[in-house]
Parts: sequence; structure tokens; C-alpha cells
Amino acid sequence: MEENKNTKVSVTLGYTHNLGNFQSIRFDLGIVDYKRDEENIDQAFERVYRFVENKLIEKSNEAKEFKSE
Repeated sequence: MEENKNTKVSVTLGYTHNLGNFQSIRFDLGIVDYKRDEENIDQAFERVYRFVENKLIEKSNEAKEFKSE
């Protein structure tokens, strides 16, 4: 695959959390970013994936805290 500075990297992840009483909350988070000059495509993907994964974990933890209130 040809790489250049305009190469886009897109990652979308989803998570469904059971709230009980037949209720759930779903998060779908995604981002599109560009490959940076010093990165190859795999490095850019891993950077964007980690960002989305960390945000998804953060938001799912907030939902768990909301459920326990």
C-alpha cells in the first residue's frame, strides 16, 4: 500500500453495557486522523486505535459509575 502524508486512518469501536432491568447503554466511538510524517500506516493505526480504545474505556467506566448511583 502506498503511503503519503494524506493517508487517512479510521478506527471505530463499540461497547454495550448492561444496566439491568432489561436496559443497556451502547457507545460507538470513532475517529478519522491522518498518518503523521514519522509514522508508517501500522503505527498510525495503533496510535488512533489506542486513543479510541482509551476513550471507550473512559466512557464505559462513567456509565458503570452512573449505574451505581
